[in-house]
Amino acid sequence: MFYSLKNGIFFINVRVTTKASKNDIRGVKNDELLISVTAVPENNKANIAIIDLISKKIGVPKSKMQIISGQKNRNKKISIDAKNIEEVLSRLSISKS
Repeated sequence: MFYSLKNGIFFINVRVTTKASKNDIRGVKNDELLISVTAVPENNKANIAIIDLISKKIGVPKSKMQIISGQKNRNKKISIDAKNIEEVLSRLSISKS
């Protein structure tokens, strides 16, 4: 499963492709949410683009999200302070199973 919930915090495992043709959430594979961003992985640009993309998609402020591991890696763990996990999954267009 690409996500977990602990103490009211939602965690997602992400695999990122940088320098893509568009910013997009492509689905789930191998227990990771696949994300593409157009930004380059330099000067934190890709990390900012990832948080921005997820924030817009799920409707949670960027201030409620944080990359907690993998800042310089394509595999990341992101924490999201979201009240409703079902709504987050729905907005990501992914079913809870």
